Amino acid sequence: MLPKVILHTAVSLDGRIKNFPADLELYYSLATRWNPDAVLFGSETVLAAVRDNPSLEVPPEHEEMFTPPPGEPDPRPLLVIADSRGRVRCWDAIRKWPYMRDVIALVSGSTPKEYLAYLAERQIMTIIAGSDRVDMQEALGELNRQYRVRTIRSDSGGTLNSVLLKTGCVSEVSVLIHPFLAGGRPDATIFDPEKAGLSGLQIPLRHLATEMLQNGIVWIRYAPGTVQKENTDP
Repeated sequence: MLPKVILHTAVSLDGRIKNFPADLELYYSLATRWNPDAVLFGSETVLAAVRDNPSLEVPPEHEEMFTPPPGEPDPRPLLVIADSRGRVRCWDAIRKWPYMRDVIALVSGSTPKEYLAYLAERQIMTIIAGSDRVDMQEALGELNRQYRVRTIRSDSGGTLNSVLLKTGCVSEVSVLIHPFLAGGRPDATIFDPEKAGLSGLQIPLRHLATEMLQNGIVWIRYAPGTVQKENTDP
């Protein structure tokens, strides 16, 4: 069985997913509504976070919010990172984040053996799915089978979002539109099939709900439809 997948993204009015003052408190408060068993990142998202915050430190004043009650099952989600090329090298720092109870790496048959040894040495739980790149459908199935993951929230960019939408297992696309014009280059976006190697991929969306929130922020939710077309030529 495949988990339910929700793509949750904050954007500026001109479609940027970075370089604008996103309301992160609102973003994460809404994200808890799905009560996800796991949160999924792509390696590019993690590397961007490292560039912005090399130490990956969490502000001490926020740690209590994520400390599980003593003597009870840990309610925090797993953090899952798709990293077929073995680019993420800050797992020890990530493990200290209070947001999750543990971490899992998604890799493929082409992932360098040196990186697999690196993960094993640090006792990072690992799922190998696919040959040349991570087969997300297979990986999602293993997350459900091995770790009982039923709901996943993807906090990622256009590359991984495109791959997830291609699998047909995305249940919802959630977008927080901020009243801000960020300007600059349109890269990165919430959907980038070209970068994902899925040229021509298009996904129709069916409107579920729209809410006007604080400070002029609009929350729109959609259900993905069937893939419209895909050009798989090299």
